[in-house]
Amino acid sequence: MKYPPVQYHDYLQLDKILEAQSRRSLELGQGAGAHDEMLFIIVHQTYELWFKQMIFELDSVMTSFGQSNVDESQMGTAVARLERIVEIQKFINGQIDILETMTPLDFLDFRDFLFPASGFQSLSWRVLETKLGLKIEQRLAFSQGPFYSYLKPAQQETIQQALAAPSLFDLTEKWLERTPFLQTDSFDFWKSYQQAVDKLLAHDRKILEQNPRLSAAELEKNLQQLDGTKKTFEALFSESEYKNLQKENYFRLSQKAIRAALLIQLYRDEPILQMPYRLIKALTDLDEHMTQWRYRHSMMAHRMLGKKIGTGGSSGTDYLKSATEKHKIFTDFFNLTTFLIPRSMIPTLPKELRRSMSYVGGSSASDR
Repeated sequence: MKYPPVQYHDYLQLDKILEAQSRRSLELGQGAGAHDEMLFIIVHQTYELWFKQMIFELDSVMTSFGQSNVDESQMGTAVARLERIVEIQKFINGQIDILETMTPLDFLDFRDFLFPASGFQSLSWRVLETKLGLKIEQRLAFSQGPFYSYLKPAQQETIQQALAAPSLFDLTEKWLERTPFLQTDSFDFWKSYQQAVDKLLAHDRKILEQNPRLSAAELEKNLQQLDGTKKTFEALFSESEYKNLQKENYFRLSQKAIRAALLIQLYRDEPILQMPYRLIKALTDLDEHMTQWRYRHSMMAHRMLGKKIGTGGSSGTDYLKSATEKHKIFTDFFNLTTFLIPRSMIPTLPKELRRSMSYVGGSSASDR
């Protein structure tokens, strides 16, 4: 044997883990304690373990994307680790099903022993949200103090350090801004895309105007909707209008980053763009599953507590439900689908550009 032997129990430090479940209902209550408190503890301990793994994976991705240039050879690993986080999210979302085998009356057997402990005090969850890109000004206000005021002093310092550092959102934005192919000697993506949009909207208008089945009122209504669509696209093309979209929180990414993300979405079948497309999809999936996590917790809180105040002093169900919508991070990638056009309308790439997007022809994509 090359290395000293290790025993399974010792390697996993099971003594520490399996002795870490102390039921307060047994310590402070009377009799045998609340049976379901054991389930409550174990489920939340496993949440924290999975949060630790998610942060571990996230840190490795951020290390790669924190470089001035992201080498193409690192993309596969980064995407695989983000996709691993998504799979972990699916798993821990499923653990709510196990927790919900506990009835509201079962929970009430030990709930009073938990004050003022609350999910608000989960450092790992707060770190995860912050590292992904949830800014302090985006968070739903709960009290006059900052969201991390419920943590211990040392933990507050950890959060403040995470807030001061670039998030994955910030690093992804810079990475997108370095995307090649947006404009070359033979191809101007934005100009070609705008021409395709104009052609698409003109075609839709012609179909509406030549449709004999539409009444005058229906035609007018449909034309107004088409004009609204046109204005939405125009806001994407105009720098000043795009800034208005940012002020309205429709987009958070820079216009250059959004253009790059749109190019990746439209030309995702090109070999060099397949991995960037998977990255965007992984970030979209990740945000969706975080939203599902928050929603399921709000529903579980409603199921367990009704309209009672939570153990941490929050409005319980109402707060969790509101945070579900407000605490999204990569909403830009959801909103981006507004600007997708049919495959048949996507501008054809010049042959030399398509060749540069293939692995055989080589590409400057590694310069990102």
